[in-house]
Amino acid sequence: MTSVMSATATNVTWPKTRPRTLFKSLVEMMPGLLLNVHRIHDWCTEVLERCHCTFLFKGLWFANMNMLVTCDPADVHHIMSSNFANFPKGSEFKQMFDILGDGIFNSDMDLWKNQRTVAQGFMRNQRLHNLLLRTSQYKVEGGLIPVMDHFAKLGLVAGIEDVFQRFTFVATCILVTGHNPRCLSIEFPQVLFSKALDDAEEAIFYRHGRPLCFIKLQRKDLNRGSNSISETVEEGVDLLTSYTTEEKSTGLECDDKFLRDTILNMMLAGRDTTSSALTWFVWLVSCHPIVENKIIEELQSKIPAEETRKRRVFKAEEVKNLTYLHGALCEALRLYPPVPFQHKEHLKPDVLPSGHRVHPNMKILFNLYSMGRMKSIWGKIALNSSLKDGLTSEEVLNMSRPSKFLSFNAGARTCLGKEAAFGQMKSVASAIVYNYRIHVSDQTPIVPAISIILHTKHGLMPKISTR
Repeated sequence: MTSVMSATATNVTWPKTRPRTLFKSLVEMMPGLLLNVHRIHDWCTEVLERCHCTFLFKGLWFANMNMLVTCDPADVHHIMSSNFANFPKGSEFKQMFDILGDGIFNSDMDLWKNQRTVAQGFMRNQRLHNLLLRTSQYKVEGGLIPVMDHFAKLGLVAGIEDVFQRFTFVATCILVTGHNPRCLSIEFPQVLFSKALDDAEEAIFYRHGRPLCFIKLQRKDLNRGSNSISETVEEGVDLLTSYTTEEKSTGLECDDKFLRDTILNMMLAGRDTTSSALTWFVWLVSCHPIVENKIIEELQSKIPAEETRKRRVFKAEEVKNLTYLHGALCEALRLYPPVPFQHKEHLKPDVLPSGHRVHPNMKILFNLYSMGRMKSIWGKIALNSSLKDGLTSEEVLNMSRPSKFLSFNAGARTCLGKEAAFGQMKSVASAIVYNYRIHVSDQTPIVPAISIILHTKHGLMPKISTR
């Protein structure tokens, strides 16, 4: 294993070196990938560390796997901001992520600009913002807390990641469609749509190493049936209603396909990214009592002294400006970004700030997981030491450079739901940390799954007790 790793790391194409041959691609790079696919994120991090944050991977010619892999902040800034127009997501990305149709995450150029402008306007709507705040508060009090109490009372092992996915699924359904699927309860009803999304995410990951012709042959309907959705929350506020009632003013053709694509894009983003971030946050905090205690102290500073020993669900305005809680969430996002990688194509040949050339038939892959762990970027706090020290580093508490903290994307494609996501995470994180103790067994390693979303491989299954 070590010899393959060393060969892969050292036989990297640098600027002005001769191109790799097919034979060398087969005997040097492909074995390293195949032997380490089960730990692909950490393997890429090790290679990138040795290659100063950028390397050219050459795979099998028929698999179209030639790609420039980078986590260099200067390269990212160049691609996402200063030369953004030259680096669309491209047609190949759209084919890999075909379930998203022509939605905002798949689209480029004018189609993307028009969708983003409209979505941005809706997200700034005060009624929609209020709906999100009310929904989060309501589902924490009426859904999350009863489920957590159930686990604590019976001494059961809790599937925390599943709980968080159900929470974010419900909240996103209400925000996007105005309806509540009612799946966050101690009965844990099956959610076929969520299972279909999980399967699709895993399949899309493996598409990165398969020829596009294989993808076309393997396409099949992902419809698994429907989970009964009922209970309208507030008529006329949700995004679906906004799109259909304001079609003329938006200039978009809101037919069934457009609405389907838009809803699926937003459901995928709202359910998976936030639940992934919360899962890794809770695990990290459970492993670092110093951080846990500091979060509790900060939360207690926002309430009267006589109420500090009582159970509490914090309101949005109480947790909005908590610096330490915000920093701890950012640290979890840095080390375990919900979307661990993304890729781009380019319209014209270019030279990146690192000196690497991009040319036709080459994909560019950002490795966000690796970016959060590079010593050359983060120095001594690169590998979790900030948590061991109690999260005191200003570098972590003030992540002001999107080009090296890419969890919410950067430049023109910065996530429109960033503030909403932070508000939702703080609402859940404060309730969990303040009211419960999370006991994670050391017997089952907590490692990332192989997917386009950074889920845990075996789930996070701690025991819960009340404080």
